[in-house]
Parts: sequence; C-alpha cells; structure tokens
Amino acid sequence: MFSKLALAFIAASAAIVNVHAETHTITFTNNCGYGTPYLRDQNGNVLSTGAPYTSNGPILGAIAYLQTGPCGNNGENCLLVETSLNGEFSSTDLSLIPPHSFQVTSGFGYYNGCDGAGADCTDPDCPDAMTDPSQTWKQVGCSVPNVDLAITFCD
Repeated sequence: MFSKLALAFIAASAAIVNVHAETHTITFTNNCGYGTPYLRDQNGNVLSTGAPYTSNGPILGAIAYLQTGPCGNNGENCLLVETSLNGEFSSTDLSLIPPHSFQVTSGFGYYNGCDGAGADCTDPDCPDAMTDPSQTWKQVGCSVPNVDLAITFCD
C-alpha cells in the first residue's frame, strides 16, 4: 500500500514540476539575403546561428546580431539586440551604444504573450535604439511567463 501511495505522490509531484517549467524560444528571420544571425549567451557562447533556439529555463543577458562581416564576437560594429527572457519579467532592447553601430535594419517582437510589443531600427538614426546605457526607458518589457521572441533582419 505504501509503495503505491509513494509512486502516486512522486508522479503527481513530477506533473506539477512540468506544468511550472519555464521555456522561451527565440526565432530569426533574415530577409537580407546575406549574413548569419548569431545568438550568444552572457558568457559569449554561441547558442544559435540562425536556427530557432529554445531554452528550458530563463535566457539572461543574451545578445543577437546579424554577422555581415565586420561584427566582433560581442556584436561590435553592428546593431545589437539584447534580451533577458524570464518568468517574472522579460526585457529586450536594440543597442547602438558604442562600439555598436548600424549596419542593417533590425527589429524584434514578443509572441505567445505581449504580442505587438517590440521595436524596429530602420535607419542609422534609429530613435528606438539605446545610444547611451542610461536610456533604460528604451527597453521593451513583458511580464508574461514563457514569452517568446522573434528577431528580424532587413525587415
């Protein structure tokens, strides 16, 4: 009797853990016809070179950019998409903070929650991009758990 009850408790506990598991997917659309999308984690590790990336947990301090030749390993010389996706609060922004600079139009948008929230950078002046670290109001937030992010180049 005890073993059946214990097994039932373990199975119920596992089901509850799976229901509360956090996942996020970042997808890329490259309409440029050239270049390779890069997604790196906060340690500089490459998470994706264009394929959708799904994390079973938060994505903290990730950067994305389109490698068109002049981009450094941290997106230097290119427009950067910075993101942290987590269950409590997600935040994404476009960065032209030096040494980052405009090279192709880029944008992002949340989906599966906060649909329609995002930003685009269509020219070098890009009013939606951060050009100074103090411009935190340009970050686009989302407080929906398990939100996903779509990044588009040459949109």
